[in-house]
Amino acid sequence: MFKRASEELWSLATTWPCVVEVSHLLSPPQSFAMLRWVAAGGVSVFPFDQHALEAMVELMRRYTETPKIKMDLADASLVWLASDTGVTSIMTMDQRDFSRYRLPDGRAFEIL
Repeated sequence: MFKRASEELWSLATTWPCVVEVSHLLSPPQSFAMLRWVAAGGVSVFPFDQHALEAMVELMRRYTETPKIKMDLADASLVWLASDTGVTSIMTMDQRDFSRYRLPDGRAFEIL
């Protein structure tokens, strides 16, 4: 998918909570490589101020059903970003959750 994104010159975007989450999940060498890729401009990291957290907490509250089915801050930040930018195409391994998340206008994500 990253090869296709590179060949087709996709503009990739994420948020800092996602960078932190991926960094935590990868082994140190992979994490270092990913962080260097981000630093080199491989993806745009959209900032948000603390006021955006209220909307993210509301999303997390809405999509948390049980301790096993919950929305974390990284997911909430991506739904917030999609709502803010209107971009609904998403590269994710988390198809189960992103297939149930919706934007405020009811649109679903296009999972790549």
